[in-house]
Amino acid sequence: MRKVFRFLAFIFAVALTHTGLAGAKTIEEVLKEKGVITEAEYKEATASRPTAYVPGKGFTFTSPEKNFQLTLGGRGQFFYQFLDKDTGQDVSQFRIRRFKVYMGGYAFTSNLTYRVQADLTKANTAQLMDDAWINYRFADEAQAQVGQFKVPFLREELISDGAQQFVDRANVVDAFKPSYDIGVMGWGNVSKGLFAYSAGIFGGAGQGQARTGNNSAYAIRAAFNPLGAMPYTESALENFENLRFSIGGDYFWNTLKKTGPTTFQDTSSTTPPYVGTNGWLGANAIAFDNTEKVDVRMYSIDGALKWRGLSAQAEYMHGSADGEVTGRKVDAAGMYAQAGYLVVPKHLEVAGRYTWYDPNDRVSNNLVTQVQGAVSWYFYDHNLKLQGDYTNIHTQNGTRPTTNDQQLRLQAQVTF
Repeated sequence: MRKVFRFLAFIFAVALTHTGLAGAKTIEEVLKEKGVITEAEYKEATASRPTAYVPGKGFTFTSPEKNFQLTLGGRGQFFYQFLDKDTGQDVSQFRIRRFKVYMGGYAFTSNLTYRVQADLTKANTAQLMDDAWINYRFADEAQAQVGQFKVPFLREELISDGAQQFVDRANVVDAFKPSYDIGVMGWGNVSKGLFAYSAGIFGGAGQGQARTGNNSAYAIRAAFNPLGAMPYTESALENFENLRFSIGGDYFWNTLKKTGPTTFQDTSSTTPPYVGTNGWLGANAIAFDNTEKVDVRMYSIDGALKWRGLSAQAEYMHGSADGEVTGRKVDAAGMYAQAGYLVVPKHLEVAGRYTWYDPNDRVSNNLVTQVQGAVSWYFYDHNLKLQGDYTNIHTQNGTRPTTNDQQLRLQAQVTF
C-alpha cells in the first residue's frame, strides 16, 4: 500500500512541476490540426515512432513492419462525497469512483482498429467490461464498428467520464442513457468533421447482457459542426481562437417485455440505465402489466460551443413508453444546461449547471431539479486534475414534503 501512495505522490509532484506543459501535444498532432499533414500521413508518422509514452494516451508499441500497434493505458478517479439529507441518514463516503484500464490499436492494417476497456471497480459483475469492439475504416466518411460500445444517444454520455467539467454527468443524463450495449454500427465524419453521423442496431438488453427475445434496439445520431470539428470533451482546454459550435440530435427505440412488477426481460436493475432503478422507465415499470411488451422511444437535441476559455452545452431529452396490451402510456422529459470559464487559462475553471427532470408528466409534484457549481484545477488537461462541486437537490415527493438535499463532492483524476 505504501508503494501505491508513493507512486501517486510522485505523479502529482511531477505534474505540479510541469504545469506549464498542460495541453502539450506531439508535433504530429499540431501539424494535423493545422492541416499541414493529412490523417493518413499522421498515422504513418506516429506508427514509425518506437515504443513511446504520451501523457494521457498511454504506452504505444509498434511492430517493426508497422502493421500492428498496441496502446496500453488507464484512468483512476478517487472520490469523496458528503450528502446532507433533509430526511434520513446523512452520507460521508470515500470511493474509488472508477479505475479503468484499456488496450487498443490496430492489426494487419491501420484501418482495422480495436479497443478493450474494463472498469476494475466493477469486477465480478456484468458491467466489468466497457468497450470491446473492432472498427474498420473504409474512409473517414464510412466506417463499421461491431462489439460492445456506447449506443450513440445523448451527447454528454458520449463524452468520456474522464473529460467531464463536473465530478460526474448530470443526473438527468443517467436517467435516460442506454449507455453500453452489444451491436453493430455504421458511422462517419464528413468534410473533416463538419458533419458526423452514427446509426446502429443493438441487443437492447444493455452492458454485458445477451438478448434472448426476438426484438432489437436501434439508434441514430447526427451532429453538425459548421465552424470546424467539435471534440467530445467538456471545458475549453483546447483554447480555440475562433468560435466552434455543434448542434446534434438522436433517436432511440426498443421493445422490452415485462417479466415482473418492476423488471424487464434480459435487463438488470442497473443496465441499461434508463430501465434500472434510477432510470425513467424503471421508475414507471409498474404502470404496465406483467408479460406485456412495452415499446420505448427516446429522442434528444443538444448544442455545444467552445471559444477561448469559454465552454457551454445544453441538452433536452424525452422518453415515452407504450404498453402493447394495455395501451397505457408514460412520458418523461428532462434537460440540463451548463457553462464554464477558465479564469486561469488551461488550469483554473469555474462552472455552473442546472438540471430539470420529470420522470412522469402524468404525475404532479414529482419534479427533480439541481443547481450545481464546480471548481476544477487542471494540472495537465483532463489527464491530471482536481475537481469539486456543490449541488442543491430539490425533489418534489407528491403529497409528502419537498426535500432540499445538499451534496459536496471532491475528486482527483489521473490518466496514464
